[in-house]
Amino acid sequence: MGVARSDALVLFGATGDLAYKKIFPALHDMVRRGRLDVPVIGVALSGWDLERLRARVRDSLAQHGSVDAQAGDKLCRLLGYIDGDYSEAGTFARLEQALGRAERPLHYLAIPPAMFPTVVRGLGGLASTRGARVVVEKPFGRDLASARSLNGTLHQVFDEGAIFRIDHYLGKEPVQNLLYFRFANAFLEPLWNRNFVKSVQITMAERFGVNGRGRFYEEVGAVRDVVQNHMLQVLANLAMEPPVSMDSGALRDEKVKVFKSIRTLTGRSLVRGQYRGYRDADGVAKDSQVETYAAMQVHLDSWRWSGVPFFIRAGKRLPVTATEVMVELRHPPQDVFGEPQRPNGNYVRFRLGPEQVAIALGARSKKPGNAMAGEEIELHVSNTRDDEAGAYERLIGDAMAGDATLFAREDGVEEAWRIVDPVLRMATPVHPYEPGSWGPAEAEGMTAGLGGWHAPPPEA
Repeated sequence: MGVARSDALVLFGATGDLAYKKIFPALHDMVRRGRLDVPVIGVALSGWDLERLRARVRDSLAQHGSVDAQAGDKLCRLLGYIDGDYSEAGTFARLEQALGRAERPLHYLAIPPAMFPTVVRGLGGLASTRGARVVVEKPFGRDLASARSLNGTLHQVFDEGAIFRIDHYLGKEPVQNLLYFRFANAFLEPLWNRNFVKSVQITMAERFGVNGRGRFYEEVGAVRDVVQNHMLQVLANLAMEPPVSMDSGALRDEKVKVFKSIRTLTGRSLVRGQYRGYRDADGVAKDSQVETYAAMQVHLDSWRWSGVPFFIRAGKRLPVTATEVMVELRHPPQDVFGEPQRPNGNYVRFRLGPEQVAIALGARSKKPGNAMAGEEIELHVSNTRDDEAGAYERLIGDAMAGDATLFAREDGVEEAWRIVDPVLRMATPVHPYEPGSWGPAEAEGMTAGLGGWHAPPPEA
């Protein structure tokens, strides 16, 4: 028997930035594809009415995506709006009235994390809560203790199967392609272990800075913002064992096993940096010690990956905007052609966006001529299709369908926080770096013995 689809969508924080930039365009595309035909009820405390919310939606669609006039009009017709304080019972009484006969609403909490407990408690009093689901935006806590506390609050009202902890990175087509490529192609499996893999690097680079989000970034920093969630999820997709099926439980079981195998980070395995000029941004302290760059070595204590170093780095104001995985393979066991100083050139490279999905195989080929000498070549396949479902569109649709495959589970979230928790409290130095560089020089030594960091090239 299939899982019943949500029969209403409630958007807390409907007048906020996330709804404007991401959620409304995603809902528009869901309507356009025939995937959304239920009431959409916005909730916020802004002194607005329904017509002003509809105007906000139309402006959002004009600014953040191509507009299908019919889909935009239909989305506006599906809209409802409740203006009220999340801490007042009257707000939830009006919400219950607006939901009418809906028995399985999906509540999307696009609000500051500090408001999660207040809204969850308010939802606990609704008649429809028994069949309801809830989507919780990141950051899911600030550390291990706060994540556990938030999980406890959610479980007072919702079963684990009804909780969808969203990480939009998991909904991106390139990240899903990484998982598919691994398990749909038999040729890769014999190589994908400590016997053939020398090292793994994962880089998430952004050319831009904090872009007006200085106050927010002062509260999080690079480790909390992208390492604890996005980067560790990519690592899990690379390192996990094949799941017994694509059932959400089986897939997430294997990811949690990876997280459990990762040693807790120490100060010795982390380099933090801050680009020059960050402290001049609005909302940033003049003596800020918040990192805009983080590089670290991660150790996996597992049969498949024992002894293989995994390196992660993420930073703002780097030379390109790109996320890339470089899996370097070991040298052949014997140098048959007498080229002892040659680079290895054997690798698997995954480009995970933002615009390009690419898979490349690095190899060596003979140079033309009489000599048995080689050169590095790359076999490169790229996918730049238009009109693919965006991350938020896919994830909202999955949550409404009750499919938790691309969402983080309670134990996975807590294990990810366990990995980074100690270094969040350590007074490790923050090294300055120049905008447009690849980060502080102190990070170079981390990979020096393996040929240095791989620098993702600009988009082709």
